[in-house]
Amino acid sequence: MNRYILFLILALCLVARSNVFANDDDLQPKQPVLLPIPVESAVPQPTIEEKKALPEPSAGNEKPNTAIGFYHAFIAALSVIIVSELGDKTWFIAAVMAMRHSRLTVFFGAMAALVLMTILSACLGWITQIIPHKLTFYVSTALFALFGLKMIHEAYHMSPNEGQEEYEEAQAEVQKEELSLETNRFMDMESGSSQNPNSYWRIISFVSTIFIKSFTLTFLAEWGDRSQLTTIILGARESVSGVILGAILGHSICTGIAVVFGRLIAKQISVRTVTLIGGVVFILFALSALVLDVDKE
Repeated sequence: MNRYILFLILALCLVARSNVFANDDDLQPKQPVLLPIPVESAVPQPTIEEKKALPEPSAGNEKPNTAIGFYHAFIAALSVIIVSELGDKTWFIAAVMAMRHSRLTVFFGAMAALVLMTILSACLGWITQIIPHKLTFYVSTALFALFGLKMIHEAYHMSPNEGQEEYEEAQAEVQKEELSLETNRFMDMESGSSQNPNSYWRIISFVSTIFIKSFTLTFLAEWGDRSQLTTIILGARESVSGVILGAILGHSICTGIAVVFGRLIAKQISVRTVTLIGGVVFILFALSALVLDVDKE
């Protein structure tokens, strides 16, 4: 209470002192205020038309970085997906299913799973951008280099018949799913639930079943695969749109080759060579990221 009274007294004293000085100033004669005389500048000013013609200072600085970031992400995703998926289990599943069923149905089923997986993985990597950019940049670059070294190590110790083994594994998995499908169909026929006079709906049902099988096998085989981890890493440091488009195009190329030429090259593809090339590509993109260091901000 005493403090408030003391503050009030000090405030009143300051107000009174200011009034006294104001009265003293009123007693003295006032001097006229002299305004500065404007002096015309010797440098001619640009006209309105010349100002409009001048380029904006910030317009030319953001677009090149954005373009470089998009194209670097697109090429990186396209390249690593191609070298990761050729000869992979996902690739052989599409090739084996295309030998037994409609190629278009198998292609669209596999691509639906791959597109969904790509978008989820890229968005998962994009969420990690809340972490400081410098940290994610160097961590992702180190992971790229480790993936490359690991692929080279696997290729060095890989048997020459690795492609045949992958093909047989994928073939066994597809046969297992088809056996389950045939068993369910036989049980439906025995129970009489599949008797449908309209053959059109039978075809639709069969095609949709193949689509679902292709989607399911591809999605499960792709989950936790190297290509998914690569997409997450790229999404954490590169342009997300470039990563998604490049990865989808890479998956489309690989899956298209599998369903069209799978019968011809499934047993002739050298998984060892593809893995070795993939390791070199991973290391090259890790080095290129260090050289370019595209800032995403």
